[in-house]
Amino acid sequence: MKIGIVGLGLIGGSLAKAIKKNTEHSCYALDIDRAAIAGAIAQEAIDGEITANDLGGCDVVMICLHPAQTIKFINENKSLFKKGGIVIDTCGVKGAIVEAVEKPLADEGVLFIGCHPMAGREFSGFAYSVDNLFERASFIMTPSDLTPVKAVREVSQLAYEIGFAKVVTATKEEHDRIIAFTSQLAHVVSSAYVKSPSLLKQSGFSAGSFKDLTRVAKLNENMWTELFLMNKKPLVDEIDCIIARLTEYRDAIAEEDTETLRELLKAGRELKELSNNQK
Repeated sequence: MKIGIVGLGLIGGSLAKAIKKNTEHSCYALDIDRAAIAGAIAQEAIDGEITANDLGGCDVVMICLHPAQTIKFINENKSLFKKGGIVIDTCGVKGAIVEAVEKPLADEGVLFIGCHPMAGREFSGFAYSVDNLFERASFIMTPSDLTPVKAVREVSQLAYEIGFAKVVTATKEEHDRIIAFTSQLAHVVSSAYVKSPSLLKQSGFSAGSFKDLTRVAKLNENMWTELFLMNKKPLVDEIDCIIARLTEYRDAIAEEDTETLRELLKAGRELKELSNNQK
């Protein structure tokens, strides 16, 4: 199989490296960053460079760009993809992407499957890509009524070959609703948490819990702004929920309501233990 990757950032670069390490497929890339292309060729992460005009020779094309760039690239090049070929994206929001590109590609005889590799680092760019980023990670697929079962099987098999530990299938609505909680809310909370005046006084007073809660505050603000706004309703619902829960804790502490505080903490512990048992 010939695989094309558009965008050799952290995700695209790591996919390329994992494909070359774990599969027999050939892998080619397109990127406006000459250093990324040169680095990928030097590290043998890809078999060569392609242009948009070469997309028709790829059986599967992985679009590894920011959300707005993904939509723009696909729609501007929709006629260049292989007829009967498969295009997938890697964005952290699915509804807006699928709605913008699935039908235009279908009209060109090209299959599109919204996908989301659940892995990342605090750093971005090809220089930080690694061939084991997806080990123990989930690969989410959001096929629609337009998606043939054969294409779902093919992409699922490819994900396992690349090294993903689990493939999950969901609707685009289910994906966006759950991701608002498991990923996007965590980034909002982390970004808000580090804005305390106490942040610059924490040296020598912080340990694992501080590092865990602040890790994802180191984010790409351009990409995450797009993701948040493209998933506005589910994310606002989750923010409203955590504000309500935080208010309960604040009130119990302010009023020295020992029993209520203990019950709030107990309920949180029990929910965490329940979620651990469901993994």
